[in-house]
Amino acid sequence: MSTKTEQLKTQFEFSRGFAVEMDQQDELSHFRDKFWIPPKKDGTPSIYFCGNSLGLQPKSAAACIEQELHDWKELGVEGHLHAKNPWLSYHELLTEPMARVVGAKPIEVVCANTLTTNLHVLMTSFYRPTKERFKILIESDAFPSDRYAVASQVKLHGFDPGEAISVVNPRQGETLIRHEDIEAILEQEGKQTALVLLGGINYYTGQFFDLKRITEAGHRQGCVVGFDLAHAAGNVELSLHNSGADFAAWCSYKYLNAGPGSLAALFVHEKHAHNFDIPRFAGWWGHNKSTRFNMRYDFDPIPGAEGWQHSNPPILSLAAVKASLDIFDMATMPALRRKSVKLTGYLEFLLNKVEDERIRIITPADPDERGCQLSIQMRNTDKRLFEMLSEKGVIADWREPDVVRVAPVPLYNSYQDVFDFAELVKECLGKI
Repeated sequence: MSTKTEQLKTQFEFSRGFAVEMDQQDELSHFRDKFWIPPKKDGTPSIYFCGNSLGLQPKSAAACIEQELHDWKELGVEGHLHAKNPWLSYHELLTEPMARVVGAKPIEVVCANTLTTNLHVLMTSFYRPTKERFKILIESDAFPSDRYAVASQVKLHGFDPGEAISVVNPRQGETLIRHEDIEAILEQEGKQTALVLLGGINYYTGQFFDLKRITEAGHRQGCVVGFDLAHAAGNVELSLHNSGADFAAWCSYKYLNAGPGSLAALFVHEKHAHNFDIPRFAGWWGHNKSTRFNMRYDFDPIPGAEGWQHSNPPILSLAAVKASLDIFDMATMPALRRKSVKLTGYLEFLLNKVEDERIRIITPADPDERGCQLSIQMRNTDKRLFEMLSEKGVIADWREPDVVRVAPVPLYNSYQDVFDFAELVKECLGKI
């Protein structure tokens, strides 16, 4: 167990008074009032621990979207140039704040498309298999959509997924993947591996991978390295540029609170910004802005991530993204991460105090190896505990066969949420 983990444990107390005191001292507590929290049946706020699946709605989102509806109503097509936030360049309003969230340079980031679409778009450019180098390395229990996308890309290039997809697994009897095992596979199969594509945070266990270490291991073998950051963006500090990763993609509806199915984003490292020989699917929104509307030129890609855009983006969705990113800019990722470490650490402390062998946290205990999600394995309780918690106003997430994922999000969850949840877990276990 890390020194940081031990230090955190000595700070905590198993009492409601301690939770109240922590909330009073919390410099970010006022951000809770900027979100709509779903009510329980009695009208009081639920314990919403599902930001890892769908973030809550910022109260400012309605006004941001209403502004664009108003401009559409009053201006019609002229809104592209004369709206309060001109639609032609609207996505550029989000570039710098999104880059700050993921630790990238503005030239490396663009809000566009949806997550799995972006993975396909990026693999089209960066998965360029040959007869000698054709494999893709993924983690076991990768998010299903990622597995489907990888398998379809492999087939598209005429390879057999059974031969072309390598999987790194936890060791027997363990639930987490060891970085040294990733490195060992790359040492063994690196010359056959074209692409390493892992989740920055595994959706099931909540394990946060060392992006820089993995990137360096892949690059030593000549592999391209990319990441799906769906469960990492807005959750942990990523330092994406400094990781050296070639590309990444993430959605905006989880920790980024931009609404169901909202617009995603992608990252292409600065080192590829001016390499226009990289094959890509092209679309007019990725074309040179100065000649985009002349309609007569061959494709002339914009340098950087913007060159991977296809179509003009949906403005109403971008407005919701803007509402959330404005809040992130006020809170800042470093401050959110500091609170997250304490909040999640407190939840871990309380659950361990329950002292019931039927529950076990499978997420890493080291705060540096996780975000705010804890995956709680329910042994010998089937789904009853989850259902009882749901009935009592806890909104969490069940994953087959036996895991409840809970995520105390620092923007809108409180220490009292965490304490109340632990008390409910103890109460419900006593009835099973």
